[in-house]
Amino acid sequence: MSDINAQTCNLNIWYYLPDEVWGKVTKIYESMPGWIGYKNGIPHWFGQEDEDVFIMASVEPSGLSFYAQMSNSDWSSWIESFKVEATKVVGFEVGEPEDGFV
Repeated sequence: MSDINAQTCNLNIWYYLPDEVWGKVTKIYESMPGWIGYKNGIPHWFGQEDEDVFIMASVEPSGLSFYAQMSNSDWSSWIESFKVEATKVVGFEVGEPEDGFV
């Protein structure tokens, strides 16, 4: 069994983007593996903070931020899938600002 680790990622999906873009992001949330819905307005996948494995997202001034607790390989696969799907849907290349995505 793989070790469970804390995971984080910040993406260049900015809080000030139009509602049209955020509507598309919501559809991506729902299409991703492990989607379980919103708790107190926060999207969750696989579980919630009191469980061993979960992913949650929040909109921050620094971009769309993910926090997860899962194995490195599962996390890498999931977040890469999210980036690919988001890039297809939102109309710009989605990635991490620290990697040059603006």
